[in-house]
Amino acid sequence: MVSPLYGGELPGPWRESVTMHVRIACFLLGWLALGLAWAADPVVSGVQACQRAGTKLVDISYDVVDEDSVTVSVGIAISSDGGATWTVPCTHCTGDIGPGRTPGTGRSIIWDAGADWNGQWSDHMRVEVSADDAYTVPVGDYAVIDVSAGPSAPSYPVSYMLGFSPGSGWSDEYKTTRIVLRRLPGEPPYVFTMGSPPAEVGRDPQNTTNEAQHQVTLTQALYVGVFEVTQQQWERVMGTWPSYHWNESVRHGRPVEQVSYNDIRGSSAGSGWPANSAVDADSFIGRLRARTNPPLAGLDLPTEAQWEFACRAGTTTALNNGTNLTATTEDTNMSLLGRYFYTGGWGEAQDAGLENATAKVGTYLANAWGLFDMHGNVMEWCLDWWEQPYRPPPTVTDPRGPAWYLNRVIRGGHFHNNAKGCRSALRSSASPDYPRNYTGFRLALPVAQ
Repeated sequence: MVSPLYGGELPGPWRESVTMHVRIACFLLGWLALGLAWAADPVVSGVQACQRAGTKLVDISYDVVDEDSVTVSVGIAISSDGGATWTVPCTHCTGDIGPGRTPGTGRSIIWDAGADWNGQWSDHMRVEVSADDAYTVPVGDYAVIDVSAGPSAPSYPVSYMLGFSPGSGWSDEYKTTRIVLRRLPGEPPYVFTMGSPPAEVGRDPQNTTNEAQHQVTLTQALYVGVFEVTQQQWERVMGTWPSYHWNESVRHGRPVEQVSYNDIRGSSAGSGWPANSAVDADSFIGRLRARTNPPLAGLDLPTEAQWEFACRAGTTTALNNGTNLTATTEDTNMSLLGRYFYTGGWGEAQDAGLENATAKVGTYLANAWGLFDMHGNVMEWCLDWWEQPYRPPPTVTDPRGPAWYLNRVIRGGHFHNNAKGCRSALRSSASPDYPRNYTGFRLALPVAQ
């Protein structure tokens, strides 16, 4: 059930209204009218909001109670016309927002109004906080590649679902015989901070540059795979089952692993990035490019910057649900988001069931943009060569990585890692010709403007 919190007068026994004066330096002036939720389960209450002096940040606090759910999904909406419409963008939020939030008191959200609504002003601002005990996949624009006809098919039909949500979850066909990608919200240019702050829990204090923070601008709209490519999707394109975790009764929806960068893009033309984006015709991406109808000529792996932007989904924290680690090994926040050592990854037998080793894709909570398994399960290949030492410039646009190195970048952590190895900023690498039982991938599709 959904429990929204509205400003103003509300029916029922739960009725409270608080009006606060919030001014965002020279661009946002408003009164945030705040009230108390009237839905029964879960219940949101005690909402307060306050602008941080001298900044364009708004602190929102709330309490949430749910008697029958361990976690809830929390969202906010912002109105500039007293609640007549709720169209003010509020994607740049951190804290206790999104899926996997634990009910309790004193929960907090930080809204970066400067990033979302710079230059705007209103006297009639309102905020709405809602909590839902059933996860709903976000509404968005999706591209779907139908590979059900198998490796001998002359073409793979491509369709688009605009303004669509599959409700409480994707059916198994989107994890086995159809590949679904989501267009990331908003319009380019996208600007975000890549890397981690020096004091982030889990960051290696001996390596001061490997996760150096810097501002990245991405100038193209982007579709990104909702899931990691699975074993059956690989088989439907390539006709093989290469994965180490081969248990035939559960392998179909598990991520494909033990595939190298060269298997995915090719070792000849496919080794040319960043000079060009060509791939070998007999590689996984080569076959998809040639057979998608209409053609998806730009289909590829994501760049490292695209991967981190998609993973973070507007967050700046160690994990993409707006939380930081409280422990470097077993961490309660990480346990909500992915398969790692402490959620079953400690067992890695080849014939392991779904309770060990890799999990079926989509088992854990998605990020705010509806992308699953960005933390843990398998590490994911990116286009870029690894850079050593890593010294990114303070600002960069559409980075493509160094011209050459020995290894390619892999991101996201895997099922056998501790929590610190699955953070949004964690970087690693592998030889492009070396398949591992913990390395897979997801697809990306830049969109020309």
